[in-house]
Amino acid sequence: MSGLAGFLAGHTTPGVFRWHSAATPEDVRHTVEHAGWRFGYVDGWTHQDKGALLDAFAQTFEFPDYFGRNFDALLDCLRDLSEPTVLLWDGWGPLAREDKQAFDVAVDVLNQRAGENSAAHPFAVLMRGDGPDLSVPSLD
Repeated sequence: MSGLAGFLAGHTTPGVFRWHSAATPEDVRHTVEHAGWRFGYVDGWTHQDKGALLDAFAQTFEFPDYFGRNFDALLDCLRDLSEPTVLLWDGWGPLAREDKQAFDVAVDVLNQRAGENSAAHPFAVLMRGDGPDLSVPSLD
């Protein structure tokens, strides 16, 4: 987890990253929370379409009931996260292959939120698993 440890220690600017660690989600959660960050997990292997993905975000981050289940609402709710946050998105490849448009918008939303980092509320995404080539930096 050296790339993640360096990131959590402030050696890498928060953003959206490809990550190839074999650590379990529970181990990643422990590492992230031990560093004082909030952890979110989305299992893309079981959330392979736009609606299921948005529901997974809502569940992992406990979005309010009025969450609109669209990408604008996703960005709004991600902006409302009140603590440093790391999202582990496992299995993003199926959505990228099956609904490229929804996937591209999801990544754009995550990049936009990550780019709005403030010192108090940084946000980062670890995209783990195989999928199409992306212009996303690696955290490895």
